[in-house]
Amino acid sequence: MGASARLTRQKISTTISPRALLYLERLIKKGDAQKLAEAIDLAIDRLLAFENRERLENDTADYFAKLTKKEAAEERSLEAALSQSSVGIDVDS
Repeated sequence: MGASARLTRQKISTTISPRALLYLERLIKKGDAQKLAEAIDLAIDRLLAFENRERLENDTADYFAKLTKKEAAEERSLEAALSQSSVGIDVDS
């Protein structure tokens, strides 16, 4: 870690559960992180990504639940058009 990265980090002192420590140590052992601080950052990044996906899922479900019949029909029409236009496209290559 370079000097500039160290300057932007905040030093904290806290206690964590044995279970949380085992998780962080597993991240280090697997090579996902080199140090405890990196393991904590990685765990928090993963949690934030999970929360963002969950929020998007909930917002999407809420959006579709509130559609009028006309809006739902328009969505189905757009879905069909998109599906048809993507025939033959290989997204995995």
